[in-house]
Formats: sequence, structure tokens, C-alpha cells
Amino acid sequence: MGMLQEFKEFAVKGNAMDLAVGVIIGGAFGKIVDSIVGDLIMPLVSRIVGKLDFSNLFVVLGDNPANLTALADLKKAGIPVFAYGSFLTILVNFIILAFIIFIMIKQMNRLRTPEAPPPAEEPATPEDVLLLREIRDSLKK
Repeated sequence: MGMLQEFKEFAVKGNAMDLAVGVIIGGAFGKIVDSIVGDLIMPLVSRIVGKLDFSNLFVVLGDNPANLTALADLKKAGIPVFAYGSFLTILVNFIILAFIIFIMIKQMNRLRTPEAPPPAEEPATPEDVLLLREIRDSLKK
């Protein structure tokens, strides 16, 4: 009974629920970033570079007796390929996702911790203290 009760407390506590919500939103957010990269950014980059499809950029590393030209066909035939186009797409995905998360965390931290007020000016030293200091300094001479 004790373990079941502990599990129930864990499952309904905020941490487990927050984690579940985070995973679900993260999955959906990943799809949004994939779309941004695949549908918006990569076509612009490929236009500048001169290639229309980054995912089909590769270098054939083995023999290609059938002279296959499509990446999917080469992989299906078992011919080793260095598919750097897919890597570039995933790398751009990661950089955009990391930047968005960085901005989100930065904003959350800014909202969480208010800026410290400027340090207050030191109060003016009272005249009697100044007078006592003058007397002390003159006695030292």
C-alpha cells in the first residue's frame, strides 16, 4: 500500500504533470521548428547556395554500378553514402531551437528576478561627526 500511495502522490504532484505537459509541448514545438527550417529557412539557404534540396546532398562512398542518383535509391541498394544534406538540415534545426529556448529562458529569468534598485546614496555625515574627525586629525599632528 505504501508504494502505491507514493506513486499516486508522485503522479499527481506538479513535477510529473509539468514534465508531461513539457514533453507534449516540446513534441509539438519540434514539429513547428522542423516546418520553419524545412519550409522557410532551407529553401532560402538553398536558393543562395544554388541547391534546391538540402536533404538530397550526399557523396557516394562506395561503388555505384547502377549509377543511382537519388539518395533513397542508394541507401536501398546498400551503397554507402555520406549524406551531409540531412545533417545540415538537422543542424540548422538545432541552432534555431537552441536560440529560441535561449530567448525564452532569458525572458523568463528577466520576469522572475526584478532588476535590483540602484544603490542608495550614502547619507550625509552629521556635522558633529565631522567636527570630531577634525579634532582627532589635529590631535594626531
